Amino acid sequence: MTVVTRFAPSPTGFLHIGGGRTALFNWLFARHHGGRFLLRIEDTDRARSTDAAVAAIFDGLEWLGLDWDGEAVMQFARAERHAQVARQLLDEGKAYRCYCTPEELTAIREEQRAKGLPMRYPGIWRDRDPSDAPANTPFVVRLKAPTEGETVIADLVQGEVRVANEQLDDMILLRADGTPTYMLSVVVDDHDMGVTHVIRGDDHLTNAFRQAQLYRASGWEVPTVAHIPLIHGPDGAKLSKRHGALGVDAYRDMGYLPEAMRNYLLRLGWSHGDDEIISTEQAIEWFTLDSAGRSPSRFDFAKLTQLNGHYQRQADNTRLTGLIAPRLAEKLGRPLTEAETDRLTAGMIGLKDRAKTLVELADSALFYVLPRPLTLDDKAAKIIAESETRNDLAQFSARAAELTEWNRETLEEIARTLAEERGLKLGKVAQPLRAALAGATVSPPIFEVMEVLGREESMGRIGDVLDSSLPSL
Repeated sequence: MTVVTRFAPSPTGFLHIGGGRTALFNWLFARHHGGRFLLRIEDTDRARSTDAAVAAIFDGLEWLGLDWDGEAVMQFARAERHAQVARQLLDEGKAYRCYCTPEELTAIREEQRAKGLPMRYPGIWRDRDPSDAPANTPFVVRLKAPTEGETVIADLVQGEVRVANEQLDDMILLRADGTPTYMLSVVVDDHDMGVTHVIRGDDHLTNAFRQAQLYRASGWEVPTVAHIPLIHGPDGAKLSKRHGALGVDAYRDMGYLPEAMRNYLLRLGWSHGDDEIISTEQAIEWFTLDSAGRSPSRFDFAKLTQLNGHYQRQADNTRLTGLIAPRLAEKLGRPLTEAETDRLTAGMIGLKDRAKTLVELADSALFYVLPRPLTLDDKAAKIIAESETRNDLAQFSARAAELTEWNRETLEEIARTLAEERGLKLGKVAQPLRAALAGATVSPPIFEVMEVLGREESMGRIGDVLDSSLPSL
């Protein structure tokens, strides 16, 4: 048997983080088994479905690196096929027309509520002759569900779950306007697409019983199901926007890498021993639903950020430059030059070890591409204003100008010699250099910075400071 999974979001908004995890689990399960991962857009809610949301789903999955097999299926386009199945069930006596008016149904529910009874349709038209209905009366089509025994589901995560059939009423398959319901559409699509395993959030568990009944009524094999506990916030409450229930695109904007998001989402409800850092290749090799947890997982921004820092340190320098370049270009109000791009790539080793997100990385890299003269922050300006600083910078600049080899070792040797002559620690010479070259008191190792900036830019920045009119302290 070829394993076939699917991800079936509704395009009524962004691809949220819970949906991203569901897609990931389906993708990993299919890839682990050498099967197929399909995408279906459940756009039957025409009032709320939008083209922008469909595009956001595609974009989010592509950013996460979750490629699907074949073309995406648009559910609404298959409405006639869904209705055809309902009509066939009618012909076979496995479904029936219900002529109850909305007013009658409301009265039934109010009576059940008053008596403390479960609110279920009592099957008024289940065995009644349709000829009893007034002429031209609208009707819905309902499944003639079993009324005795149990519906049992062997869930790969939840274990065996069962419900008494008397607790399930006859669900609607076709509305009064002839359009199919969500429950009918999902079952028909999963069957026609050859889905063998349905992996989704456990908020769909109650749907699974009704869908299993519809499968059996249609004479189809019921797919294996796995219902994964939902993601909660750090406080244990249902995940909301304040916890991180944002669109996948928001995490990209916050500077997270897709491989870090995949690793983090994988660990929300799944484990492999004590492993925390799990590459995508390892995840595909190891992923089975036996390791899925039964308890809700808790979203933790701190853990995600820490994990992202790991992947960022491991990332290719040229790739990181390409990822932060648009952020820097936006701040500069212009595209980066080729020379600036090369400079960033050369300095990336020292930059990426100090940042945990692309936002932090871009902020820390900005000084490499700022135009001269740099604007010094308050702390840097205070250092430059100290009485001996300009003399030290001038001496360093004069000696550096005579270097035949411009690299971090030769530059550090000049600074160390100057510090010894002045009876200072190296930092008392290095920190003014940092202030002049980075415009701040924090940067990668300053002699590495000078090597990356090159002779002309470094000397120019030091000269700008020496020529400035900052008052001495």
